[in-house]
Amino acid sequence: MALEIERKFLVKNNDYKQQAYLTKKIKQGYLNTDKSRTVRVRIQDNKAFLTIKGKSNAAGTTRFEWEIEIDKKEAEQLLLLCEPSIIDKTRFLIKNEHLTFEVDEFKGANDGLVLAEIELNSEQETFLKPNWLGKEVTGDIRYYNSYISKKPFTSWKL
Repeated sequence: MALEIERKFLVKNNDYKQQAYLTKKIKQGYLNTDKSRTVRVRIQDNKAFLTIKGKSNAAGTTRFEWEIEIDKKEAEQLLLLCEPSIIDKTRFLIKNEHLTFEVDEFKGANDGLVLAEIELNSEQETFLKPNWLGKEVTGDIRYYNSYISKKPFTSWKL
């Protein structure tokens, strides 16, 4: 069983863009957004993936994750079967010592939302926090992609 251990943060400013070594265009949808599991279809540049994630632990840091690469044309067809709505975002990859931050700039119905995630090897692992890193939102379901696919950021009352 593969486990995903990650922490999630809001982003305070655009300084991460100068530190990015790679950007990716991502379009993704959800075939299932049940609380105990999500099934996601993702097209990332010229590759496509089917991902199943289990329910997060109480802290929101750890959950089961299974992913397999699939044919891009099949992924485009699966996106047509997804629950509303499709997420569109640009991902920036930033090195942080031996780890990597993934900063997602959301477009469309989630325009204005910028989130940073870092995958860890253990829940206790520490890392340097760059100056652009804001408030931690790990475990806050409002910032899960599966949540904002149903309740877009632009509709929130902040």
